[in-house]
Amino acid sequence: MCGIVGYIGKRDVAPLLLEGLQRLEYRGYDSAGIVVTQKPAAGKPAVLKMVKAKGRVRELEARIPKRFAGTTGIAHTRWATHGAPSDENAHPHMDAENKVAVVHNGIIDNATELRAKLVADGVVFLSETDTEVLVHLVARAQAETLEEKVREALRSVEGTYGIAVMHADFNDRIVVARNGSPVVLGIGEKEMFVASDVAALVAHTRQVVTLDDGEMATLKADDFRTYTTEGSTTTATPTTVEWEAESYDMGGHDTYMHKEISEQADAVDRALRGRIDDRFSTVHLGGLNLDAREARGVRRIKILGCGTSYHAGQIGAQLIEELARIPADAEPASEFRYRNPVVDPDTLYVAVSQSGETYDVLAAVQELKRKGARVLGIVNVVGSAIAREADGGTYVHAGPEVCVVSTKCFTNTVVSFALLALHLGRIRDLSVADGKRIIDGLRRLPAQISEILAGEDEIKRLAAEYADAKSMMFIGRVRGYPVAREASLKLKEVSYIHAEAYPASELKHGPLALIEPAMPTVAIVPDDDLLEKNRAALEEIKARRGRILAVAHQVQEKADHTIVVPKNEDELDPILMGIPLQLFAYHTALALGRDIDKPRNLAKSVTVE
Repeated sequence: MCGIVGYIGKRDVAPLLLEGLQRLEYRGYDSAGIVVTQKPAAGKPAVLKMVKAKGRVRELEARIPKRFAGTTGIAHTRWATHGAPSDENAHPHMDAENKVAVVHNGIIDNATELRAKLVADGVVFLSETDTEVLVHLVARAQAETLEEKVREALRSVEGTYGIAVMHADFNDRIVVARNGSPVVLGIGEKEMFVASDVAALVAHTRQVVTLDDGEMATLKADDFRTYTTEGSTTTATPTTVEWEAESYDMGGHDTYMHKEISEQADAVDRALRGRIDDRFSTVHLGGLNLDAREARGVRRIKILGCGTSYHAGQIGAQLIEELARIPADAEPASEFRYRNPVVDPDTLYVAVSQSGETYDVLAAVQELKRKGARVLGIVNVVGSAIAREADGGTYVHAGPEVCVVSTKCFTNTVVSFALLALHLGRIRDLSVADGKRIIDGLRRLPAQISEILAGEDEIKRLAAEYADAKSMMFIGRVRGYPVAREASLKLKEVSYIHAEAYPASELKHGPLALIEPAMPTVAIVPDDDLLEKNRAALEEIKARRGRILAVAHQVQEKADHTIVVPKNEDELDPILMGIPLQLFAYHTALALGRDIDKPRNLAKSVTVE
């Protein structure tokens, strides 16, 4: 969601911060701002200079005056929570004396109470944000050092935060803190960076330190130190980011979404590389930290995710049940953590998140850990919060995904579930022959994905034909239902066309009332043992003069149009059947002139509730 960038060193800071903000635009935002420390004249205090703007980073850049030099600064892209998008509500926020500046990701839960106390003490607020409360708390703190001022302010705060703080009286440092919202330090040569996402750092350094919840850091040009919010020193060892700056470029594509769809064959190949064990018809997933005895003791698997990750978890649950014969189901993490669930010691919990920082998933993981559950993580970002909190897990190796709408990470997450299901199945009752069959199917996926992508022109033509629809229905049965759900989500996210997904078997229990020529239906029709059942659903729709676009392994006579995809093993077909519908959503949005990489109202990494 919101993005933080900060720098302290010897270089001119404004261009660095603007570049960092541009690399964070994919997270979703509605305003941006920057503060720099200008060097004081002899005998004079340092001065903080701020520029903010509603809208895109380019609007902010246009407002920055020519004389805006400085070597220390913080900047921010804001996704509105408290207060509408505006210049006043944009971050950074400063106190009345323009001495303290703060950028903040997260939500201060007790902001209303704190604001009322500060107003009663005579503080005048200039914005509607919860963040401005933090600024005034820091400014009014009586401590002697900036670190102690920030610590004193945070003791009053309830909620989540990733913050960076500057103070004119302590112009040789930036103080940062984390609780529930990511903060990453970038370690350079006589310069230091801070950001909410490594994307803002990799052009300048690949040596990073990720703060834990309850941890703070002080950045100086030639040094950094980390410590807890209680003051105890912590040990921070930099790690090397595997992704390079070029990974975040468009690579000749018009949008990141198109680039990431086109990368899926290579991404899946990367997810499989080095993991397949042909000798025993299984796979190696060393990061699970789950030995064979423990795996055989698992009686149920519960998968938790949000949005696209939840849909990937639904497919994953089916794969686990089919291949490992362990009861499995998926649930939205945001629902799970609020319903006081029964935590069974024989249940294995799997947390799914592209960023590894999704707040609802992370909070569910932390609640499960408090109750003694074993939790695995399936995430894309190495060193992310969920990866660190979980007992073990696996990385999906999709590479950086910049577009707000997830495509290649969804596909690689489902592939990762297939690997997990195969691993558990071979430990339990899956035969060598079936293990080999699934491995052969996994190896065919990259070439089959490339074959689907080669048919993009036809999908583009179909998207133009359906782009005038005001609403669309997506249906699928068993394996096809989560594919329909994810395809429905993709269309509404990126094109803003209303779309709903239903199990094909539920049509006659209500949704048929919606069928008419103006309501197209996208039907997932795999060539499996439910083929005739799915064809019967198409008959029901055609009898009511509904238009049908089928995604199938062979042309469907009752459909107006069919996108034919190559056949794999029945269990793996959902991986392939969703890919043409990613292209369908993309080209529908393109035909409607949408902002494809940054859909309205949405953010990439949802680090607030």
